[in-house]
Amino acid sequence: MCADKPADTETRLPPHFARWFASRGWAPRAHQLELLSQAQQGRSSLLIAPTGGGKTLAGFLPSLVELSQRPASSPRPYQLHSLYISPLKALAVDVARNLQTPVAEMALDLRIESRTGDTPTPRRQRQRYMPPDILLTTPEQLALMLAMKDPERLFGQLRMVILDEVHALHNTKRGDLLALGLSRLQTIAPDHIRIGLSATVANPEPLQRYLVPQPSGERALSSLVIGQPGVSPQIKILASQQYVPWAGHMAKHAVGEVMGEIQAATTALIFVNTRAQAEHLFQDLWSINDGNLPIALHHGSLSTEQRRRVEAAMANGRLRAVVCTSTLDLGIDWGAVDRVICIGAPKGAARLLQRIGRANHRLDEPSQALLVPANRFEVLECVAARDAVLAGELDTEFLRPGGLDVLAQHIMGRAVAGPFHAEDLYREVVSAFPYRQLARGDFSKTLEFVANGGYALKRYERYARLRPKENGEWRLSHPRLAQGYRLNIGVIVEEPMLDIRILAKGRPIGSGGRVIGRVEEYFLETLTPGDTFVFAGEVLCFEGIRESAAFVSRTRDSEAQVPSYMGGKFPLSTFLAERVRQIIADPVRWTHLPHPVREWLEVQQARSAIPEPGQLLVETFVRRRKHYFVCYPFEGRLAHQTLGMLLTRRLERLNRRPIGFVANEYALAIWGLVSMADVDVDALFASDMLGDDLDDWLSESALYKRTFRNCAIISGLIQTRGSGRVNTNRQVTFSSDLIYDVLREHEPDHILLRATYQDAASGLLDIARLSDLLVRIAGHIVVRNLERVSPLAVPVLLEISREMVPGQGQEDILREVEESLIHDAMGSVKNARTP
Repeated sequence: MCADKPADTETRLPPHFARWFASRGWAPRAHQLELLSQAQQGRSSLLIAPTGGGKTLAGFLPSLVELSQRPASSPRPYQLHSLYISPLKALAVDVARNLQTPVAEMALDLRIESRTGDTPTPRRQRQRYMPPDILLTTPEQLALMLAMKDPERLFGQLRMVILDEVHALHNTKRGDLLALGLSRLQTIAPDHIRIGLSATVANPEPLQRYLVPQPSGERALSSLVIGQPGVSPQIKILASQQYVPWAGHMAKHAVGEVMGEIQAATTALIFVNTRAQAEHLFQDLWSINDGNLPIALHHGSLSTEQRRRVEAAMANGRLRAVVCTSTLDLGIDWGAVDRVICIGAPKGAARLLQRIGRANHRLDEPSQALLVPANRFEVLECVAARDAVLAGELDTEFLRPGGLDVLAQHIMGRAVAGPFHAEDLYREVVSAFPYRQLARGDFSKTLEFVANGGYALKRYERYARLRPKENGEWRLSHPRLAQGYRLNIGVIVEEPMLDIRILAKGRPIGSGGRVIGRVEEYFLETLTPGDTFVFAGEVLCFEGIRESAAFVSRTRDSEAQVPSYMGGKFPLSTFLAERVRQIIADPVRWTHLPHPVREWLEVQQARSAIPEPGQLLVETFVRRRKHYFVCYPFEGRLAHQTLGMLLTRRLERLNRRPIGFVANEYALAIWGLVSMADVDVDALFASDMLGDDLDDWLSESALYKRTFRNCAIISGLIQTRGSGRVNTNRQVTFSSDLIYDVLREHEPDHILLRATYQDAASGLLDIARLSDLLVRIAGHIVVRNLERVSPLAVPVLLEISREMVPGQGQEDILREVEESLIHDAMGSVKNARTP
């Protein structure tokens, strides 16, 4: 939270603030003073500034100045003045710690506290009646506080709301929940001012609208303050001139070079895209950590205690590196970090810029970053992302409407706080940007669903949650429902998790033990006592499950499994996919690629084809008595999986007997028992596949049912937690599947089914992106019927082998398969073989 560039309007600062800046050798930046000026004029504002530009201090400056100027009183009343909302618990804690420094050095008489899910219950209860001046929290905790009886007592005097990293929240379900909370705050404290803090974005207008209430039929914008751009980052790509892997995501070939980067850095953050990757990489680094450097692990499944220890050690400069996931993507200010290493492709230019910004939190010094692609396609993606960042070009977002399942949760929370009139609540809801176009009829159906489950479910008493009063107000049908709401609040749906407890030596299973984190239940159910797995950086032996915990002991085993986690994989952004297509289509740009990658594309061009950016390349060939149909949409794994499901259904109707398919971020491969070389590809890829074919598939799709289950949980129809119990995965899925079948048969336009389709369009199934693809490629499909596998097809065919070769010995078998595929695709081309 530093500021070191002078501004012309320093007189706006009170004298003791100006002296504090001077004592640090700083001068306030122009955007910090402009934000203060806007707040003093009563205007909400969006600040867009690069990392190191003093965004956080700028966001708090209006609050600190106003609080410092209030009249002295004794005793000082307990009134919440400013609310800071962060997307990450760790960020809220970190900012609270950093904010104490200027407050203490200026001797400001302020109380600053944080409130997250990890805050002890007594402190949370005390904050309700004795709030601090500034409270730092998360969207979920705001929803909980608004659902308390008499929230006016806590928020009635609120003056400022600071939304940090608003670009990471606004277009998500958590952003929906926060927007609805802000609309409620607008009613409780109508004069409060909102300040949004954001990294650089391609289009700031949606964020400006998100920050302020949206009047009916009008377009309201916050003020926009743009900070001075920082020095361009220095981004290197680690890609060998001798060997680049064909497939895979772990980048094991580069572990030695990554360790060399750690040794050369003061402190490094090593980002990976999944928790499983984090565990793998941490073990690989420790296996070659001959200098015993302090390297830590940080991801969302570790215990709160362990994550806090790592964060404290980083803040105190005691670590040389942390292997982490997106848990440390945003805003954490650790001045000692001088290098960011990204393992695997970033999947989006904006995400890459965000992660790079974790290094060198100074505006006048370049951030240092190293990208480590795990395979050949990822080399192209890393080049595309680096070039986009250096050119100042970022991903644009498709704006999704507010989720109806999130709205249902909010309606329930409003009833928990006290009775309400439907018309009053509707006016609040449509003032929130994500719900600005919500029809009154859709609101009424959502309210009806919360009240009684909707037409198909209202006969069942268990779904009766709200009842109308004689005066037209809605109230809870029973007080016990309030506890269920509080236990299940939030929109992040995880698979059912079990605590991992270290079993004390000689103690029986179930007799306590320290919790080191949580792992998804479905993985643990595949284990038998004696199986080993890697978690929290340790090799653990599974001893057994008792109630809601898995008991383990420490052991050694080089063949230990790594837990698999549902979700957590970022999709390739549409923006970055287009840039990758452009690189592939332009041989001039190949000259700057590593030799193995350049050679790979040159052989592809000679033996098959290189698609133009607007084309779709389709290849067919026979290999080992199977007929393959491979296409290269470059639209991300989720869209490709949906496309694969729909294409196989069509190929079945054509009697081509497809028997399987596999997808990665870049390609889709289908294999079968009959040749697909003469298929009419224009008819096969016709956009009408998103009609009856899609509907038929959705009716039986496990992924779609999983999406419905998530919506049912978020809406509160199904609860995963109750007083003293946690429902198992089987219980939740069984209940969800029963309800799904009932609604599809008896109420196909039910609000939850509509919420599910809305999610599927941009979530697990990525239907919206698939629809755009089908329009883009119509009339632009290039077909090559080949005698053998092409170089471009090798990576996706290796995915088939990885899915079909489980257990020990996998790496040896996969290496043999890889060598065979490469030989067929590249022939005797030098450097093509694996090392």
